[in-house]
Amino acid sequence: MKRTSFANWPCSVARTMNLLGDWWTPLVLREAFYGISRFDQFQGELGIARNTLTDRLNRLVEYELLRKEQYQVDPVRYEYVLTEKGKDFYPVLAAMSAWGDRWLDKGAGPPIVFHHRSCDHDVTAEVVCSHCKEPLEADGVEHRIGPGYPARIAELPQVKARFDAQRLD
Repeated sequence: MKRTSFANWPCSVARTMNLLGDWWTPLVLREAFYGISRFDQFQGELGIARNTLTDRLNRLVEYELLRKEQYQVDPVRYEYVLTEKGKDFYPVLAAMSAWGDRWLDKGAGPPIVFHHRSCDHDVTAEVVCSHCKEPLEADGVEHRIGPGYPARIAELPQVKARFDAQRLD
């Protein structure tokens, strides 16, 4: 079954989900942030089928979140290292973790605590305004068409109505 591609949608959430593809991909990235870099380590930590792991690692290499570095010649073996683009995904995982800690912990508290080395405090990820540093909350943000939105789609009546409705709230 061929899956729908969101790669060309005028939406960064859709494009990101196109890259992620399923729940395994962010978990592979999580393990990379924990310091896992070799295929057998990923497989052992996640209990993921080898063919599925191969597919996810190849996808992350293709999209340049990981890069392959050979560490053994006979047989040839690689480790998977986070790229700058991959490291830049960390806040996304941290935000997902913070949301899960708040809504899915069943009262037990967070299973993993994030400790910020530079200030020596336990922290929770927050998404804040890049200008004033206030927390971003759905009620305080309106979405506007940006420069990367295709003009031919932006002119459609249903798209105009969608974005105009937010300004009236």
